[in-house]
This record gives sequence, structure tokens and C-alpha cells, in this order.
Amino acid sequence: MSGQYWLMAAYVLMREKPENNRLLLHSLKWPRYLFYGFFAFLLIQILPLPKFLVGFLSPSTYSFQKLFSTNFSNIKFMSISLIPSHTLKEGLELLAYFLLGFLIIKTVTQQKQIKRIFYTLVAVGIFEALYGFYELFNKNPRILFYKKIYGLDSVTGTFVNRNHFSGYLEMIIPLTIGLVLAHIDFFSLADLKWRERVLSLSKKRFYTSLLLSFGIIIMSLAIIFSKSRSGVFLLVFTFILFSGSNVIHLGRERHHRKRAKTFFKVLFSIVILFALYTGIDAVVERFALDKVLHENRPLYWSNTTQIVGNYPFFGSGLGTFASVYPAYEKALTSAHLSHAHNDFLEYLSELGTVGLLFLLGGILFMLINSVLIWRLRRRPEVRGLALGGIIAVICILIHSITDFNLHIPANMLLFTVVLAVTGGRADKSKDFAQEYEPP
Repeated sequence: MSGQYWLMAAYVLMREKPENNRLLLHSLKWPRYLFYGFFAFLLIQILPLPKFLVGFLSPSTYSFQKLFSTNFSNIKFMSISLIPSHTLKEGLELLAYFLLGFLIIKTVTQQKQIKRIFYTLVAVGIFEALYGFYELFNKNPRILFYKKIYGLDSVTGTFVNRNHFSGYLEMIIPLTIGLVLAHIDFFSLADLKWRERVLSLSKKRFYTSLLLSFGIIIMSLAIIFSKSRSGVFLLVFTFILFSGSNVIHLGRERHHRKRAKTFFKVLFSIVILFALYTGIDAVVERFALDKVLHENRPLYWSNTTQIVGNYPFFGSGLGTFASVYPAYEKALTSAHLSHAHNDFLEYLSELGTVGLLFLLGGILFMLINSVLIWRLRRRPEVRGLALGGIIAVICILIHSITDFNLHIPANMLLFTVVLAVTGGRADKSKDFAQEYEPP
């Protein structure tokens, strides 16, 4: 994560910095305050505070230190975090993500830059899907340079866990669909004469749209054959959400809206037909009720809520979940639990309600602001890109209810990029400035 700090240093030393739209500062004022407040909160968790103050703010931390600390009566200062070194480590990692988002917001100021980022991410997603299928049918499957041990019957790309693989593609598929929607003339061939159609078919945009559509199919099949239940559910949810959003996205252009809906129906049908042809019995089996009921996630969540109950306001300290959880485990498990399989619940146990409000508040503020601004855009190309980013963020937030995607560096990095590009450009792009002026 040190690369972000070097990039930040380079940005500070730049003589001429990219110019942002004047509405940017107003749009991101509250998210900026919330994120600043979050890192100030982490300092409060880490820094030694007077013992009586810790006893007032976090009685459970005080009791824990009293029970396990030697020579407790002579201690004058202690931190709210049970393990300050873990909190510092995790805090620096989150700071690196924050700095990356800040740099994207400040330096990515043109639509062509955003499209380049999207195309790069799509290329990575297609590679992950194709590589995952290759290793699925390989007699000696590997994950790049390492022997593949887990998930031998699933497509996982370069990931070990099927859920993290599907979570990664869940963010890239909406971006790909957004790029297709940005090429809105792809749906207009029926309105042209045959000569104009031939000329349109020779355009680069047409072949780009076809390649993007192929990528959507490949990545969708990869999610299905990853056998991730949340991934399959969110894949269907993505197609439904895009299909429904076209009522707003294409506005009064009914013929474009109708053809876009047809495009999604055809695309979804192709994915299902391919899946049925190649066999999805094992995928469907993972949705069996008895399998869901016998999993340990509800038990993990129940135990984690007890941590929340003991550390309700200031948490046990960022990065301390794996160390604190064993004390609340009611039944012995075969493996040491590192994460709660629910990002929101885990952050709540570590940060308490105060810290989570700062962190989640900043993210949701940027997302909601992006949706409100998206509704005011007029150009289909701009609206398509923004819609792709919005749905990508929504999907990974939903998946994080049942897994820990936001604790995986690759997924958190992608989430940061998508959120910064989508939420950070809501008011600053030149396209938007030409389309809308606030009253």
C-alpha cells in the first residue's frame, strides 16, 4: 500500500494541478468531513488516554485491561483499542485507500480518462473469468504460481475464495454494461437505412460494443460457475436493476429504451442458455435450504453481536476482531475465524456506532449524491458510465452483508476506484457543467 503514499507525495509536489469543476468542493464537503472525522476517531482509539476517561467511554475496555494487565493500579493511561498496533496497521491501510480515492477525484477530470479506467478494469475482469475457466478444466489447477487447493470444482480466477472472485466481477460487470449504454447508437441500427447500417457496422464503436457484450457473457458465466450463491443472486439483481433503470436512463427516447431492454433480455437469455448447456446442477444444489441452514454464518453473526453489545460506541479497536472473537465463541470450530462474514457487523464491532457512522456515512453520502446527480444528467453517454458505477457500488455493498469482500485488498482497491470515479465526479465533469446549473 506504500504506492499510494508516494503518489500523494508526487501530487503535493506538482506545480500545476488538474483543475476541478467549481461544484466539486460543495458536492464532497460532507463526505470529506465524515472521512476526516473517521481518521480522527482512529487516533482516539489508538492514543493513550487517562484511565478514568477510558472507563467512562468504554467500560468493557477498562474491565478487560483491569482483568488482564499486570500492575493495573499503577497504569495512568490506556487506549480504547484493545490492540493499538493492529488498529494502527489497519488504519494506515484504510488511509492508503482514502488517499487513492482522493487522488482519483483530484486528477481524473475528463470523461476520456474515466473510460480508460473502465476499459482497463473490464480487461482485467475478462482475464479473471477466462483464466478461471482455464484452470477449472486444467488437470493440475493452479492459482498463478501456486497449486490450487480449495474450490477445485469452481471458477475462482486468481482468487482463493469463490465469493471474493464473484465480488470482484460483480463490480466490473456493471461497469461493462455502463460502457455499452454509453454507446447508445448501438441500439439505433433499426432506425437506419440499409446503407447506413452497413456503415455503422464498420464503425469502431459497434465492434467495441460487441466485444463488451461478449465480456459481459463471459464474466456472468464465471460468476455462475464460481458457485457463489450471493454472486449468482447479485448477477440476476444487476440485470434487473439495469433493465428497470432504463426508464430513467433513456428518458423520453422510447425506441432506444425498448431496444435497450431487449438487449438486456437477450444478453441474460444467452447467459442462462450457456449455463444450462454446460450444466449448472452443482450451482443449483448450493441453494438447497438444508445447506444454507447448516452453515455457520448465523452463528458467527450472533457471536459478533455480543462483541457489539460490550463495545457499543467506540468498538474494540479497528483490526482486533480476529483476536477478540474467540472469547465470544460458543461452539468450537475447526478453523480460526479471521472475519465475521459480514463487513458491516465486523466494522461495527471494531469501530462501534460512532466510528461506523463516520466511515459508512461518507460512503453512503457519496453514493446517494451520485444517484441524485445522475437523475439530472441529459447526455446518454455520461449517464451510462455513471449508472454503471452506481450499480457496481450497490452490488458490492449488498454482498458485504454475507461476506468480507471489503477486507480483501483487491476488492477494496477496486471499490475505492469505482466509488471515487462515480461519486467524485458527480459535479465536476465538464459534461455535467454544460448540462446542469444549480438554481
